[in-house]
Amino acid sequence: MATTTAKPGLFSAANLLNLLLVFVPIAMIMEWVLHSPPIAIFIVSCLGIIPLAGQMGHATEEIAERVGQGVGGLLNATFGNAAELIIAIVALRAGLYDLVKASITGSIIGNVLLVFGLSALVGGLKYETQKFNRTAAGLGGTLLVLSAVGLVVPALFHGLVGDSAPAAERNLSLEIAIVLMVTYIASLFFTLKTHRHLYMGDAGEGASIHEGHAPPPMGRSIGKLLLATIGVAVMAEFLVAAASHTAEALGWSQVFVGVIVVAIIGNAAEHSTAIIMAAKNKMDAAINIAVGSSIQIALFVAPLLVFLSYFIAPQPMDLIFTPMEVLAVGLCVGIMAFCSMDGESHWMEGVQLLAVYVILGIAFYFLPVDPETAAAAGAAAGGGH
Repeated sequence: MATTTAKPGLFSAANLLNLLLVFVPIAMIMEWVLHSPPIAIFIVSCLGIIPLAGQMGHATEEIAERVGQGVGGLLNATFGNAAELIIAIVALRAGLYDLVKASITGSIIGNVLLVFGLSALVGGLKYETQKFNRTAAGLGGTLLVLSAVGLVVPALFHGLVGDSAPAAERNLSLEIAIVLMVTYIASLFFTLKTHRHLYMGDAGEGASIHEGHAPPPMGRSIGKLLLATIGVAVMAEFLVAAASHTAEALGWSQVFVGVIVVAIIGNAAEHSTAIIMAAKNKMDAAINIAVGSSIQIALFVAPLLVFLSYFIAPQPMDLIFTPMEVLAVGLCVGIMAFCSMDGESHWMEGVQLLAVYVILGIAFYFLPVDPETAAAAGAAAGGGH
């Protein structure tokens, strides 16, 4: 995260995140020693993941400073959503497909509506109008449209054939995942090589986490990244094992847990970075974080999970999302395309984006729980409790 040469204050975003690290050992004690109720473990594990995800982001940026812009950009792109990927992999192994797909949906709409909405609101309260690169934002919007197509087509296909062609649906999802992954690789080449100048913007000025200081030794940064990754994996195991029981106890659907709760927890550290950038009138950096993270989830994480499901899950995962999820992503993509047209943002635009996110969140909250899905999820994840 960006800092100045001055020592960060006691209540800086970085220090507040680090204070949450206390929940990591607390979660371990509650799970392994006290065998606490699933709801308590779920809450504490969520709080523990937030600072660990922040540490992963810090370590990745430190390494990026050492290895240069090209490789550094690739590292940031790869590890940008590592926390959500780890949580999804753990859920995938447990066979919680609804939770996995809901977390994908939640990350896409959360980054665009919640993160960019908060960034536009916070930045707009300090600056009357904030500008960003329309070309870069437009490409991001186009890639988001592609991600929406990748979700809509399998759902439409399922609506046409019903449950009569499961093998065809799996093949369709696999081949769409390949197309999405190839497009993502091409987008990396575009942003890091051929059109890198479009993505420098104000992010290249003062966005370093060690501005005015030499980055720490490479070994220390790699060690921090490995430890944080292990910590996220452990917390994710606790969270996923308790998720079904927590959802059942609170009357939540797995879709709501994935779309709202897991998505916010996994992205919390990155959310704060985008808001800080917007508050410093660096809207290119803020929009690159928000839209870029959604693109990573849709074009990299989602197809990667489809590929991994053939090796680690009880059965291959498809890309058939619920109608509500497809509608949410479609609305999100349309709104983002409209907002990026003029290359400007203001605080009222942020309010409108947040209003859409809240409306969608309310709709997901009231989604009925499918008894068969809940029973299957409880059987898959109930080994730990």
